[in-house]
Amino acid sequence: MRVRILLLLLLGCCIGNISPSEAGDNFEIYLVRHAEKQTDGGKDPGLTDVGMFRSEQLADWFQDKDIREIWSSDYRRSRETAEPLLSRLGLKLTLYDPRDLPALARDLLDKRNNALVVGHSNTTPELARLLCGCVISDMDESEYDRLIVVTVTDGKKQIETLIQNTLLLP
Repeated sequence: MRVRILLLLLLGCCIGNISPSEAGDNFEIYLVRHAEKQTDGGKDPGLTDVGMFRSEQLADWFQDKDIREIWSSDYRRSRETAEPLLSRLGLKLTLYDPRDLPALARDLLDKRNNALVVGHSNTTPELARLLCGCVISDMDESEYDRLIVVTVTDGKKQIETLIQNTLLLP
């Protein structure tokens, strides 16, 4: 009987110390627009040399951010922006439908992982609004250097806008 009580007490202590999603209660979602794209009139343009360089710089910056998921629209310029970080981290790209941003926002918040989302000038600010329920200014078609960080801490959301260092671009 004593052994049984001792085992139950020990089991109760172990269960009491388990947090259902300790790391998952605090996470960050990073939103960027794809890097500089070619303007040769193609329907699905790739990145320019400057865009490829920016993608490498982004991969350097994200290296220590504990990114667990990388999401991209299924456009060449977005996939190419994500590629350097995908290669470094050994992650698989998850494609999303840019016409259904509410579903993406739900997925990102439900999964509770540090994630990078590569989008477009018209989708990145809208996704940020859906994630944080806050005001975010629209993104101009010529803007490639804004990085939006949505931090979720114990269910509370904070937003921060960073500007990528353009001094390093060729």
